Amino acid sequence: MRANFIFSEVWIGLRRNLTMTVAVIMTVAIGMALLGVGLMINSQISSMKDFWSDKVEVSVFLCKKNDPFPQCKGSGGVNAQEQTALKSQIESMPQVQGVQFEDAAKAYENFKEQFKNDTVMLSAIQVGDMPESFRVKLKDPETYEAVIQSLKGAPGVSTVVNQKAILEKFFGLLESLGWAALVIAIILVFAAALLIGNTVRLSAYNRRRETGIMRLVGASNLYIQLPFVMEGVIAGLLGGVVAAVLLIVSKVFLFDKVQAYLANTPLTWETVAGVITLTMIIGVLICVLASFVTLRRYLRV
Repeated sequence: MRANFIFSEVWIGLRRNLTMTVAVIMTVAIGMALLGVGLMINSQISSMKDFWSDKVEVSVFLCKKNDPFPQCKGSGGVNAQEQTALKSQIESMPQVQGVQFEDAAKAYENFKEQFKNDTVMLSAIQVGDMPESFRVKLKDPETYEAVIQSLKGAPGVSTVVNQKAILEKFFGLLESLGWAALVIAIILVFAAALLIGNTVRLSAYNRRRETGIMRLVGASNLYIQLPFVMEGVIAGLLGGVVAAVLLIVSKVFLFDKVQAYLANTPLTWETVAGVITLTMIIGVLICVLASFVTLRRYLRV
């Protein structure tokens, strides 16, 4: 009888405040979805950093004929003697772990693989447009500055590019997106808590006569408050379910699509499941806490 009464009161409360309940569910869903997306972005960034930490290289591009760089003008391109001397210089550096030469044909193959979906770029670039280079593997990626300073201005060198600096800018952009999603999620969670509080307060006001009678016949505070708290729990659970669907859709249509352009560090379903579980727990806890706080302040029993 008690369980039937509690669930009937929950149903009555949800039905009476249907519009506000739907607003709570959608606010919780969007807030938890953004929180989950932020967590998944941060997880992806961590995986990518681990993947690239020992793979970053310094690219030493060699002069070509008619290069616009000042150090290459009039050189007609790097000759075999300069190329051999440059390789020996790089290999003799204590920071260098290994050196690999990439000719124009190999560079063009890598270019075609990277831009295989961009027909305009593929039609505009030819093999002769690709520069030859040395791919320098460092023992410690943090020592790139000394290597770059030693190779800048060396005979036959047009430019020296540190891949780590490029990746750090890219990771910084991703981290900014992740933090932006988390900040927006926190704002929406706060809005959801306010909506839950208003919904519970309105429900308690509409049933003030019933709660007064229950108090007179000896009902405990917990028994009186439980239907209102259950309304918040149900709204949080439904919002969490909607958020879970949104996160699964994001994984399939966003993260998996972007993965084609990133390193081999896919976002696993285990990570998504963990994020969904965490966001559902947070959503329910927020709803329960908001309900309790509102009841303590506005429900006089």
